[in-house]
Amino acid sequence: MRILREVAELRNAVTAAGPVAFVPTMGNLHEGHLSLARIARGRGRAVAFSIFVNRLQFAPGEDFERYPRTFERDCALLEAAGVELLFAPDERALYPEPQSYLVKPPPSADELEGRFRPGFFQGVATVVLKLLNCVQPAVAVFGKKDYQQLHVVRGMVRQLNLPVEIVAGETVREPDGLAMSSRNSYLSPHERAEAPRLYRTLDEIKTGKTTPENALKALTAAGWRPDYVEVRRRSDLAQADAGDQERVVLAAARLGTTRLIDSLEI
Repeated sequence: MRILREVAELRNAVTAAGPVAFVPTMGNLHEGHLSLARIARGRGRAVAFSIFVNRLQFAPGEDFERYPRTFERDCALLEAAGVELLFAPDERALYPEPQSYLVKPPPSADELEGRFRPGFFQGVATVVLKLLNCVQPAVAVFGKKDYQQLHVVRGMVRQLNLPVEIVAGETVREPDGLAMSSRNSYLSPHERAEAPRLYRTLDEIKTGKTTPENALKALTAAGWRPDYVEVRRRSDLAQADAGDQERVVLAAARLGTTRLIDSLEI
């Protein structure tokens, strides 16, 4: 696996490797990321990953400084998975000057996650556009756990006519249902035992055993601090009507100091 730090050497490597399938990450990799590598393997002649903790998508007071950085372990995992190219720029390489040109997402990005993390999707869209321009892949693979992020990226690629296919990977879960996430490492043992409740709550909504309103109350009673639990239309994340067949339930809630998100298609 080649580790590339500069945009010019990355582009040369991508040109030599042929059509590339790309997976952007912030590192601290787990089986969910490796499942995206397997999807990418079937979509391109070579697989490229990026590891970059993007300051633009963190609000003041969030966990940018303490976000888990496990680069050597990540490299070993990617090499074992057969990944050919790893783009691991520092901030100087990706942001050589202050980023005054920013991608403004649509109003739908101000709902759900955007309501509680103002500016988050502007940071995500900007860095994803930069990474896609740097790597110039034929395909890019994103996980469904960050469902709204996937929606924002798909819309950006479509409306800006970017020559890349966006492919979605299913959420990978622990045996008890907890969605794999780099932030799960923040959980204490007691919190880790409690964390699968979020998935069980979404599954109860999917099967009609509870409603989003009752789910919010139940999570609060169990010691969580929920931001939202909502059912939306899959196609555009608008409020779902009774007649909508393809829906998704999305949730975000704090357990202790850790904010967990999850989603489940209905």
